[in-house]
Amino acid sequence: MNLSHIDPSVPIFSGISPGRLDVMGGIADYSGSLLLQMPIAEQTAVQLSKRKDNLFTAATDAEVDLDRFQISLDEIRGISYQRIGAHVKTLPGGDWAVYVLGCFMVLEEEKGLVWEGADIVVSSGVPAGKGVSSSAAIEVATMHAIAKAYGIGMDPVELSLLAQRTENLVVGASCGLMDQLSVNLGRKDHLLPMTCRPHEVYDPIPVPEGIRFFGLDSGVRHAVSGASYGDVRTAAFMAFTVAMIKSGVERKQLEDPQGRPYQGFWANISLPVFHMKFASLIPAEMEGSEFLDHFGVHIDAVTTVERDKRYQLYNAALHPVSEHHRIQTFRQCLEDYVDGEDKLTMQAKLGALMLGSHEGYNFVGLGEPVTNRIVDLVRQWGTGHGISGARVSGGGSGGTVTMMVHTGEGYEVMLRIKETMEQETGRKLKLFEGSSDGAHYIN
Repeated sequence: MNLSHIDPSVPIFSGISPGRLDVMGGIADYSGSLLLQMPIAEQTAVQLSKRKDNLFTAATDAEVDLDRFQISLDEIRGISYQRIGAHVKTLPGGDWAVYVLGCFMVLEEEKGLVWEGADIVVSSGVPAGKGVSSSAAIEVATMHAIAKAYGIGMDPVELSLLAQRTENLVVGASCGLMDQLSVNLGRKDHLLPMTCRPHEVYDPIPVPEGIRFFGLDSGVRHAVSGASYGDVRTAAFMAFTVAMIKSGVERKQLEDPQGRPYQGFWANISLPVFHMKFASLIPAEMEGSEFLDHFGVHIDAVTTVERDKRYQLYNAALHPVSEHHRIQTFRQCLEDYVDGEDKLTMQAKLGALMLGSHEGYNFVGLGEPVTNRIVDLVRQWGTGHGISGARVSGGGSGGTVTMMVHTGEGYEVMLRIKETMEQETGRKLKLFEGSSDGAHYIN
């Protein structure tokens, strides 16, 4: 699918972005944890040609209910991001086109984009609903295409931030910045370390020789906009407010982004300090109404506390603190692995950290039976046979399981797990193998 049929004299501008495999970190991104991400080989391409009639059209080859979308810009100009998203999603094809159109609207508002319509074609090589950042790939590829077409200057981090803004405010999904940074700035066969507090990206770490990371699709669709993901994120920030106010912090200090203790991020608190100073202050759960009436300060800009909902505060707070500690250890093990001699010990340690990360998802309520079954098979069949660890990738509640494989036998075991899961689920499951550079380096 391409734009060549429209008018061969009209220039076509392209943007390309891979998806990403979440090796460590996942939902801890919004709490400021260290993250380790790897771009996958699968890529999404966006082609753009300009129009002058105030019409926006989009087409895709993805498996969607309706693969074409059209809207007059007069319908959406001058209204808020939220209203644009809500309106577009009511239209035929709007459920996927909102990711593309949202990028235009954000750049119009934030970067002064002047445009009179466009034709877009999305060639979706990153499958949706599998926890490998298909939405971020579309957004980042679109941002690159628009930047080329209209001469908009953005550094790589700014482009990633504006792509995230599209997803948060137009699409209405409360994702962190991890996905957009990963698919834009990742390097082939490297893990990209980052923290999203607000956005620090570090030098990529080469995947050590003898280790490969794969992703096995569970066949269970993941959606970052799902209520459970949003609830866990909301609960983490609620718990931060509760812990700080109970420890003597004034509400006014929490309301000031520059004055918040620990910058407002759980991952800035070490595991020992968490247990010593804050664990006893955080209730296991709390009604939204109780929080709003007695604490009131919700410091997360992209989620809302609902009065009639009950939130699990303690687990949502402990997970990112624990995960940050695990990932720091994982990163150090990778560096030691390159120089160390006892690689079997390192493999076992890395694998145990991945398994601990996976259990963290169950701990906060984002576990899922099929992904748990895959991880259980890794424990049963992979230990001592070339697969040391596995964890669910991304937002949890389905999606893809990341596996660390380090022998030919491990690869065969992984294929056996895939075959077993296909028989048990009755679904054809995709295996993600291979890597590629991020969009910034492709474009």
